[in-house]
Amino acid sequence: MLRLGRREFGPHEPVIMAIVNRTPDSFYDRGATFRDEPALARVEQAVAEGAAIIDIGGVKAGPGEEVTAAEEARRTVGFVAEVRRRFPEVVISVDTWRAEVGEAVCEAGADLLNDAWGGVDPGLAEVAARYRVGLVCTHAGGAQPRTRPHRVEYDDVMADILDVTVGLAERALALGVPRESILIDPGHDFGKNTRHSLEATRRLGEMVATGWPVLVSLSNKDFVGETLDRPVKERVIGTLATTAVSAWLGAQVYRVHEVAETRQVLDMVGAIAGRREPAVARRGLA
Repeated sequence: MLRLGRREFGPHEPVIMAIVNRTPDSFYDRGATFRDEPALARVEQAVAEGAAIIDIGGVKAGPGEEVTAAEEARRTVGFVAEVRRRFPEVVISVDTWRAEVGEAVCEAGADLLNDAWGGVDPGLAEVAARYRVGLVCTHAGGAQPRTRPHRVEYDDVMADILDVTVGLAERALALGVPRESILIDPGHDFGKNTRHSLEATRRLGEMVATGWPVLVSLSNKDFVGETLDRPVKERVIGTLATTAVSAWLGAQVYRVHEVAETRQVLDMVGAIAGRREPAVARRGLA
């Protein structure tokens, strides 16, 4: 059982995490949800389309203008509080690597800390334990926040992913983070080249076999773009194909831009796998 905030999810229940960037320079939406009104409209739409988790980020992942912890908190804390007020049942996640920001957003009502940079600030897990909120434990290959990989090598990329993410998860558990609220993430593109991310996808079943719920953040990423030679705005089909493979292999949580399309992919894979019934069944019965 995966338990986040007020919500519980069964072991085979796919969960959509919708991305809401509070940044003026995000790689995909280019600041479309930087201001409060469009950001709140995005939350409302995502929830209506089937997202159970809203992932709020105040700093873009890639290099760019410096964003201090104070500025990151300014972009996220008040927004978390407003989303909590308007959508009491939704799971609120905050994408941050900083313990001080994690503390502030937990005070505002966050349910989950999405640590995309692999525990670079060990205090973040301590915050999650203190507030009894969830934690995403990600493999970033030892990269520092907001840096791009350069000639990264692994003897066995999945072995490294397992060693790091399971280690982070076990540390979080020992600190007091609830076991049912800890997830592991292979960290596509983070500290990896395209071949590493493809192998991580191909071998995702090895992460699922650890027993920790697996989160994948695939949406419109560079490994999809390089695989298909497509610019950022033309990566949806590749993303959805990767989503289908990840669902078949047992990933549970999907961090995405396109909620409605992802919902259909997950429902279709679930039906093929025999985990859900078709929405309607009329063919051949009349």
